[in-house]
Amino acid sequence: MDFGQIPTPSYVIDEGQLIRNLEILKAVEEESGCRILLAQKAFSNYCEYPLIANYISGTTASGLYEARLGKEEMGKENHVFAPAFKSEDMDELVQICDHIVFNSIAQLQKYKDICLEHHIGIGLRINPECSTQGDHAIYDPCAPGSRLGVTASNLQKALAQDPTVLDGVEGLHFHTLCEQNADDLATTLAAVEEKFGTYLQQMKWLNMGGGHHITREDYDRALLIQLVKDVRKRYALEVYLEPGEAIALNAGYLVTEVMDIVDNDIQTAILDASAACHMPDVLEMPYRPPLRDSGEWGEKPYKYRLSSYTCLAGDIIGDYAFDRPLSIGDRLVFEDMAIYSMVKNNTFNGIPLPSIYRMKADGTCECIRKFGYEDFKNRLS
Repeated sequence: MDFGQIPTPSYVIDEGQLIRNLEILKAVEEESGCRILLAQKAFSNYCEYPLIANYISGTTASGLYEARLGKEEMGKENHVFAPAFKSEDMDELVQICDHIVFNSIAQLQKYKDICLEHHIGIGLRINPECSTQGDHAIYDPCAPGSRLGVTASNLQKALAQDPTVLDGVEGLHFHTLCEQNADDLATTLAAVEEKFGTYLQQMKWLNMGGGHHITREDYDRALLIQLVKDVRKRYALEVYLEPGEAIALNAGYLVTEVMDIVDNDIQTAILDASAACHMPDVLEMPYRPPLRDSGEWGEKPYKYRLSSYTCLAGDIIGDYAFDRPLSIGDRLVFEDMAIYSMVKNNTFNGIPLPSIYRMKADGTCECIRKFGYEDFKNRLS
């Protein structure tokens, strides 16, 4: 498609790539017997939920609003986990969710009765205390002192005080991965079975959470399928996977325009897109997002630092090289911008939110949503 025809800044959802990802996930479901859920925290563009529903089993949420979105817009299996739930939220969640997963024994005991009353599948998040994160400590739920999940020792203490703690609990849930391959899942599963295998014998399902980069080119899907099959057979239970990134990996772009070029020892292109506002993971991970027709610093003759027109000095997207000099008015296309971009964006400095376009599999493009001043103002009071 001609990105030059799209107003900037704009996100573009690549429906063709989305379908390719979904076909892979559907094949994994069919071959392994697992059930795959869209983790909406990574991708919540509900205009695509009818499409996604043709390939996978449902949605998973991190709170009430995501749970409502999954129920309203996809209407298949609807699961939710949060580190804690408010009582008023729970009153609605039991009306719209199939599974509710609790993070602590206290939360489980507080809400067990209302879940049983509404025939909700109750889950408990466990912490296998097995870190495989490497450099990304901020995304490691198994780091020392983590607030996420019940450790084996704490579960044993709770059962010693009250042997009925797990009565009514149908499943266990762990989520320890982030953009990782199946070998790290194998490592984690070994720790889960060592510490929680006794409890798995009495469960109906095991939820292996997200962070599985299933649609990445080098992902070992054969190993994943075998791991799922083995667990299902060994414990006679259902297995759930909750990928977020894998659903929309490489299925989106952020189109931006060069507004100015400043040369203070480093040539810096000022864009109408922002890391802080439009792709916060660039600063949080941090990482350097892929940019079409560019190279690493020094790989090509013309080098530029790409930044934004916010007042944040550190609003730097990254350093890139090009075959030709950049000019004011040039369009740049960042890739892999469907995940953790639209769900995290913000209007810091009053910077407008990018429009959202959908590029269909045949290359035609349509505008899904435009944003304006009222979207900024209505967040405030």
